[in-house]
Amino acid sequence: MKYFEKKINNFVNSIGIFSSSLIILMISITFLVATFRYAFNMGNIAIQESIIYLHSFIFLMGSAYTLQNDMHVRIDILYNYLGENKKRLINLFGTLLLLFPTFIVIIITSFNYVTSSFLLLESSKEAGGLPLVYILKSFILLMAVLMILQGASQFIKYKK
Repeated sequence: MKYFEKKINNFVNSIGIFSSSLIILMISITFLVATFRYAFNMGNIAIQESIIYLHSFIFLMGSAYTLQNDMHVRIDILYNYLGENKKRLINLFGTLLLLFPTFIVIIITSFNYVTSSFLLLESSKEAGGLPLVYILKSFILLMAVLMILQGASQFIKYKK
């Protein structure tokens, strides 16, 4: 089990680091879009949409990394005052009763949405937009799978 936990953590960690490194690229593109729009009165829909794609990728692929590093928003009114054993039990049952069911439902409900987009090779409805909307939508499924994998790793960790 320790091997499984370590492999998942390494995989999620590498995706999280890659995702967070894209923030600099997204900020740079946003700066260029604003500069070209307001300084030169020029715009490009594909470049503007690439910001949306990067933003989506960063948040969806980085969510498991955030879980791994215990950085998700949590209501800490009581949690901070609990002992380590009670925190471990809350995390264990939260993973089992909230995280797993939520992301299983996300996989089930988004599967047809994503596959139909792939079958249609869905592209942007904007003239000059990016032709890869189906890739963007696939991040939804990938995020859910990564969260379940990281949840399994967390479950192993808290079960000890």
